[in-house]
Amino acid sequence: MEPGRRLAFDYGSARIGVAMSDLSGLLASPQENIDATSPLLSQLLLTLFEENEPTYIVVGKPLHLSGADSAKADSVRTFVSLLKSITTIPIYLLDERLTTVSASRSLREAGINSKAGKSKIDGAAAVGILESALHQERLQGAPSQELA
Repeated sequence: MEPGRRLAFDYGSARIGVAMSDLSGLLASPQENIDATSPLLSQLLLTLFEENEPTYIVVGKPLHLSGADSAKADSVRTFVSLLKSITTIPIYLLDERLTTVSASRSLREAGINSKAGKSKIDGAAAVGILESALHQERLQGAPSQELA
C-alpha cells in the first residue's frame, strides 16, 4: 500500500460522517461530522482535502439488501458530483449496506445510548466504510472496483 491518508464519507442529508486513515493506511478514525446543509460545504470539503492530502476518497454507496440503489442514492450522486467539482483526487463508491446498523450496535455495546450516540453514529459508519476500503485495497490494490 502506498503511504498517505485515505478519506471516507457517510453522506446524510443533515450530517456527513467523516473518517480518515493514518499515513500508513492501517487505522481508520472518525473525524468531526460536516453539516450537509452548510452554505460553506464546498469550502469545508476543500479545506479538508488541502489540509490532509488524501490519496483517495471513498463515499458510501447506499444500497438495499437486494443490491438495488436505495432512495438516498440520488443525493449521494449529487454529493459525489460536488466532490468531483472541487477535487481531482480519485473517488470510489463502496457498498455501505449495514454500516450504520453496525455502527449503532458498536456504540450501544460501548455503553453509549442512542441519544448521545446520534452525533457519533455518522463518524462510526464512515469508519466502517473506510475500514472496508482499506481491506479491499490490501487485497486487490484498490478500495473498490467502482470509481465515481
